[in-house]
Amino acid sequence: MRHVLQRLARGLFRRLFRVELRGWEHYPHDERRLLIVANHTSYLDGALLAAFLPDVPIFVINTHVARHWWVKPFIAVTRHIGIDPTNPHYLKTLIQHLKAGERVAVFPEGRISVTGALMKIYEGPALAADKADAALLPVYIEGAQYSLLSRLQGIVRRRPFPRVRLTLLPPRRLSATASSGRARRQQLGRQLDELMVELAYAGMNIDQPLVMALLEAWERHGGRRVILEDAQQQRLGWRALFTRAFILAELLDHSPLPLGEGSGVRADGSGTRVGLLLPNSAAAVIAFLALHLRGWTPVVLNFTVGAHELISACRTAQVRTVCTSRAFAAAANLDTPIAALGEHVQVLFLEDLRPRATLSARLRGLARALVPGWSFHRWAGPVRADDPAVILFTSGSEREPKGVVLTHRNLLANFAQARAALDITPCDVILNALPVFHAFGLTTATLTPLLLGARLVLYPSPLHYHVIPELSYERRATVLFGTNTFLMGYGRHADPYDFFSVRLVVMGAEPLREETRRLWAEKFGIRISEGYGLTEASPVLATNSRRHHRGGTVGKLLPGIEHYLEPVEGIAEGGLLCVRGANVMAGYLLPGQPDRLVPPRTGRGPGWHDTGDIVRVDAEGFVTILGRAKRFAKLAGEMISLAKIEQLAAECWPEDQHAAINLPDPVKGENIVLLTTRRDADRQELIGAAHREGLGELYIPRRVLTVREIPLLGSGKPDYPGARRLAEALSAGRADGPS
Repeated sequence: MRHVLQRLARGLFRRLFRVELRGWEHYPHDERRLLIVANHTSYLDGALLAAFLPDVPIFVINTHVARHWWVKPFIAVTRHIGIDPTNPHYLKTLIQHLKAGERVAVFPEGRISVTGALMKIYEGPALAADKADAALLPVYIEGAQYSLLSRLQGIVRRRPFPRVRLTLLPPRRLSATASSGRARRQQLGRQLDELMVELAYAGMNIDQPLVMALLEAWERHGGRRVILEDAQQQRLGWRALFTRAFILAELLDHSPLPLGEGSGVRADGSGTRVGLLLPNSAAAVIAFLALHLRGWTPVVLNFTVGAHELISACRTAQVRTVCTSRAFAAAANLDTPIAALGEHVQVLFLEDLRPRATLSARLRGLARALVPGWSFHRWAGPVRADDPAVILFTSGSEREPKGVVLTHRNLLANFAQARAALDITPCDVILNALPVFHAFGLTTATLTPLLLGARLVLYPSPLHYHVIPELSYERRATVLFGTNTFLMGYGRHADPYDFFSVRLVVMGAEPLREETRRLWAEKFGIRISEGYGLTEASPVLATNSRRHHRGGTVGKLLPGIEHYLEPVEGIAEGGLLCVRGANVMAGYLLPGQPDRLVPPRTGRGPGWHDTGDIVRVDAEGFVTILGRAKRFAKLAGEMISLAKIEQLAAECWPEDQHAAINLPDPVKGENIVLLTTRRDADRQELIGAAHREGLGELYIPRRVLTVREIPLLGSGKPDYPGARRLAEALSAGRADGPS
């Protein structure tokens, strides 16, 4: 009887919810003791597992939940264990069933999610599996949270029959080094938590074009609500966004300017590349999407660099046409660089296309937006997940910028990783002032909110320290992205109530200074979540979150990322971080070698990327950045971190900016110079700070040079090549500035 009901339920779910099964080949038919763990998205979850798992398991049901009338019909036809989680003896019952060879299903969150993301993971299932020597079978349920039986009313658009996807990972066993007691319980609980985060990542579909993922977000969250707005007061929903993108795509396709064929990364060497030189605005998102609708690759250019760098980037990426805006060029004083750029490539001003946006063109755009998936495939042709989705350029904080080719899978993988780690929901309002030419500003702060169905507010400059806090107050922003430099600027100029609605601040691109952390905690009551990434990783590799946070670290590595530490001479604890994962780039485009794609590779083989950062990873997985490998000086045979010296300076003079530079020395080989904006900087204060930290004399810079400002890149990072040139000039007496 039970198997008949299972087949009936399976057929009903397939018809109503179009259930997709992934990884079902991993089901362990021969595993004697099996504990099935799944995320908990709705009241449908148990029925879905009972219908589609080959063997109907015994379900662990909270006795308080079992009293509800809508649960009673389900438990009447399934085997179940009623437990009270407040009773410490409930684990004994669970262990007994596992040891008896039963297959048991449990939801480690202990409750249905009320955020749409993973909630707290209880240690109980991990302990039971350990005691019973049972394997864990992870199952991820995606889509049921959009049903009427979820608890996300007011957070997501719920509907009767959303698409559901069930993803099954290979079974595994937990292991702990601690023999017994609290330490073992914590180790097992941590492993279960990491497994659930990995499961949340694995449950996402990253093997598709970016446009299809955006259309999936449109289908799930509806097209009526505003999902994008900017400083020009443009407010767009999904249909308006795609309509405008289809209109622009048609205008670009019939543009009199040659878009040209670049060398791409496809096997046949084809692929059109078009440059984008635009600020954070709805127009930038529309142009980015329009290029994708045509199957072309956007090359997002850094407008804060000079004409030489822009021309070099276009040559490296083999760009023949750059789309920009006359209004933007005038507002940002870019007329001269754009004129110089126009001598090498065709510059297309988007305003010049407006007269050609006739009524018939607008109607065609609207018609295509009614069937966006079909229109995309008809225009773009076959687009693979491994095709290039965007070309960005490294920050150039250490050397000449290189082109970084990121695929559709790279971008969607990093989105899935961020979604698994951070609890951003569709009801959030994300304020992003980080430039889209930076991977943090594009993937994390622009594409991720759109893919989540959240409301994205774009602002063109992160340097407007008075405006952005006011904008956050007006728009009631709940999530803010920034760098240490920008967050310090906002914190100093904002009213204590400007960020009243903000619940999450994610920071990256540079180290979080103690002064910034303290200012936000004391003035706004907000704990900054520091993260770490690089353009080559699309960009996020690790982050702190509300679920896992440790001050002084950049959090835990995101799921789906493998890593190893390459030993570095002079570094006792830690090493050079090398990573591999679906978010790691397709490869570099090098200046002077535009026809060659250089894929990532280390001594361990292809696919591995050397981050250039020396890190330490503790027993719980938290990552501490010790510094860039190129930002260590070797003095007296010891590796001295220049970042540590900057940290010492920040402790002495927290209101100022600092940059430590190693310069060649004819006698000692190298010496360290500190650039600081502190007017009365005294080297003795640094000596005192070093002594308090237990650091030796090698950490004391040989000279302290006062400058008006520390050179910065457009992303907010220190411009170390510029700082080095300044330090060399000051040391040689060729520039003004007291030492």
